[in-house]
Amino acid sequence: MAKTLRDLLAAIPVSDIVASAGDLTTPMGAPVVDSSHDIQPGGVFVARGGMSTDGHNFIGAAIAAGAAAIVGEADMASLPVPYIRVRNAQQAVGKLAAAYYGFPSRKLAVIGVTGTDGKTTTCHLLHSILTRADNMRPGYISTIAADFGDATAPTGLHVTTPSAPQVQANLAKMVKARLTHCILEMTSHGLAQGRLNGVDIDLAALTNVQHEHLDYHGSWAAYRDAKAIMFRMLADSWRKPNMPKTSIVNIDDPSADYFAALPASRVLRYGIQREADFRASDIQREAAGSRFRVCGHTLQLRLPGGFNIANALAAIAAARALGVEWDAIERGLFAVNLISGRMERIVAGQDFIAMVDFAHTPNALKSALTACRRMLADGGRLIAVMGSAGLRDVQKRRLMAETAAQLADFSILTAEDPRTESLADILEAMAQGCRAQGGSEGETFWRIPDRGWAIYQACQLARAGDLVIVCGKGHEQSMCFGATEFPWDDREALRSALAGAPLDTLPTADKPTYAAH
Repeated sequence: MAKTLRDLLAAIPVSDIVASAGDLTTPMGAPVVDSSHDIQPGGVFVARGGMSTDGHNFIGAAIAAGAAAIVGEADMASLPVPYIRVRNAQQAVGKLAAAYYGFPSRKLAVIGVTGTDGKTTTCHLLHSILTRADNMRPGYISTIAADFGDATAPTGLHVTTPSAPQVQANLAKMVKARLTHCILEMTSHGLAQGRLNGVDIDLAALTNVQHEHLDYHGSWAAYRDAKAIMFRMLADSWRKPNMPKTSIVNIDDPSADYFAALPASRVLRYGIQREADFRASDIQREAAGSRFRVCGHTLQLRLPGGFNIANALAAIAAARALGVEWDAIERGLFAVNLISGRMERIVAGQDFIAMVDFAHTPNALKSALTACRRMLADGGRLIAVMGSAGLRDVQKRRLMAETAAQLADFSILTAEDPRTESLADILEAMAQGCRAQGGSEGETFWRIPDRGWAIYQACQLARAGDLVIVCGKGHEQSMCFGATEFPWDDREALRSALAGAPLDTLPTADKPTYAAH
């Protein structure tokens, strides 16, 4: 039986509805969307404000495309279809979409994962574990892709959390595929913008809270509070039988007590430095991973870096909270030896290590470079290629460069999605960071605006036993200059450089500058 507009509106608090006009018994024969390009005949178009466009400007186009009802914030008169005026359309769209699909998250065990760094790795480790557990069929929605059991789909270019309608559609697809669990990455942007509204979660896991996205949130406290939305969602979510609402907190993170104090049926803590419910001990670091003990069990992780031990602990805590046996945890962790764009090695017969990593925050870069130094043999040098995004947190440009200057032998500063900002200004801010740490331009760091040439020059600079790491883009498939997304893959660029030629497909490629050898 088709849902009516009234059925969908029941998902929104009455206090959020300002006024309504038209027939609320109108049947809803197509999904709720917030883009007029996605409207299908019989669906609902939610007109919400945006950073660059206002959805109210597209109401006419949506009606022409067959929208059966409109939801918005403006005072609209005499529309030919029902119009519901709400206080905040952006916050309403997820709840409306959830109602259209029959609240799919209530039919799954949903694990939310948030944090500045490590979300994707934690999600994929947990998915690998749950795949090997009895009576569990997990899916996930991560930075890299959405997994529906027998099929996967990309989730976007620079967006970790898809739009609210996409999230609900993906959850409905998982229910239809008879999956039992969903592991869902939740970013601060996605949480603050209501893209996760309408999702009923059962476990909330935090990796860490570090310096990031202050351009959007305004302050570190506001950024932390955006992460906390996920934990408040946990307390407000639909309660499922035999599924206590559980928060999982990194005890080594400075914000651990803040998150542990948020309402939950139970709190589990994990960490390395402090006592915790799941604490790694007897850590033996290896070139391509580590061994450690947790709760009396010895586990092997085939991902490099101490930070990945913390990510594994988060996954272990979540798995145990779900009742997974240690055998499945052991097999699930061991099965993961690569996560796309995360400390991913590129091998082309060279006599030095070359890898790509998604590190685009000061903390992630510090962790990645620290892990790289452990991989170097005596006399080996660390060469880092990195940038900092335009129209994003300005403070981290200098912090990223300072981190590189402290931990790498050579740093090459280059483009990373400059967008509409001056690339030269971004690189100058980073150069100041390098100089502040004693770096000397032309000797320990260089500015090469074109990313393809920067990667090429890093490989030319490398000698036997060195390590080249290209940071910031990881798995991403595009680079933004102005308002245009140009196809780009750091792994392809690194392979091209190792083969002896820079990848020259970006707008900056016709004006290369060169590093000294």
